[in-house]
Amino acid sequence: MAGPKKCPDCGSLDIVEDSHYSQNQLVCADCGFILTEGLLTTTFSEEQHLQEVTYSRSTGENEQLSRCLQRGIKRVRDLCKVLHLPSLFEETAVSYYQQAIKHPCFSLVHLEKKEIIVGCCVFVTCRQHNWPLTMGTVCLLLYADKEVFAGVYMQFLKEMSLDVPSLSLIDLVKAHLNSFKLFQQSSDIPPKFVEDKEQLVERTIQIVELSSETWLVTGRRPIPIVMAAAFLAWQSLRPLDRFRCTLSEFCKLAGTDVPPPAHRRLRELHNIFLQMASHLAWLQVLKVNKRTVAKYVDDLLKHRHVLLQTVFSRMDSTEGCNLEGSAPEVPQQLIKGSSVMMGKKSLLGGGQKGGRKRVPLLPPCMLNPKKLLKSPDLRPEDSAITGDEPISDSELEQYIRTSEEEEVFREAQRALNHCSHK
Repeated sequence: MAGPKKCPDCGSLDIVEDSHYSQNQLVCADCGFILTEGLLTTTFSEEQHLQEVTYSRSTGENEQLSRCLQRGIKRVRDLCKVLHLPSLFEETAVSYYQQAIKHPCFSLVHLEKKEIIVGCCVFVTCRQHNWPLTMGTVCLLLYADKEVFAGVYMQFLKEMSLDVPSLSLIDLVKAHLNSFKLFQQSSDIPPKFVEDKEQLVERTIQIVELSSETWLVTGRRPIPIVMAAAFLAWQSLRPLDRFRCTLSEFCKLAGTDVPPPAHRRLRELHNIFLQMASHLAWLQVLKVNKRTVAKYVDDLLKHRHVLLQTVFSRMDSTEGCNLEGSAPEVPQQLIKGSSVMMGKKSLLGGGQKGGRKRVPLLPPCMLNPKKLLKSPDLRPEDSAITGDEPISDSELEQYIRTSEEEEVFREAQRALNHCSHK
């Protein structure tokens, strides 16, 4: 006669029968170890033969996984509908989610990350189809933390082996301004604040392009720059009626929130325009400041190529290369817009007074460097950039030039080589 059953895990003799899905199984009352699992007769392959199998191989567990997958797919489709995405985008995002949820890195993550994976699938789909969508918008719709989303997004790209092209800033401008409420007159918006959509978009794109040429876009979030450019463009179209309006009031009229860095981006744009205005002949006699510079944005944008070359260049061309990063001056005939400069010298106010050097065109992080925290374990040779680092396909697209740009680049290289041999 067989003796009492003993738990193989803890050695307890307190073994009880437990009913699970109407099937009896033996369980240790002390540690919960299952000695014998109940048998079911509902399976995928053996169902027609009524063969008994354990619960882990039955349809019960697989139905549970199926419900989780269905909930995720529904979340993907709901997010696509909120963003008014085409059906092709929706199907692609669902396909990415089905692949991701089966991946070992994402199958057992907690609910917050599963929600972020939904956003990643939609975000990647939009980027691959050149649809202007920002990470901040997705985080806002999912109530997700931006830092957590960024971490999961980078892991998602790595594990899924996806390549995402860079976002077109011009497309983002058009998409972001499309949601403004300034294009139709209403009781909340005075007539003098209503603006033509095409004119505002065109002027905003010009200011954003200027921001890109003056390093204000590099390494920054795009939405604050777009908001600052849109505000300045809106002011410049009817400056007498709008120059007293602030950025916060403009965002309230447009029906959008104020991104916190937008005020800093606006100050940087004001500084660029003020430096350009100081070199335009007919503006030198006027006292142009940040409140009145919007009146002259049209003139400054028309001559921006000439003014940028004048404002952001060095007077002393004999310095050559040094440790601070200055380079030998490229001949003027190789610079874009040089023919304009030769024919329109009267636009400029006769150069600088006192022989002072003009401000170099450098990124803000180099003009106002911050003290970096040095790690005691980091050696200088480890942090040095060799130039042999791999470049991803999406980053490589930013360096592809037109045939005209390639020709100018080759001429500049020949000129630099000629200067170095002297």
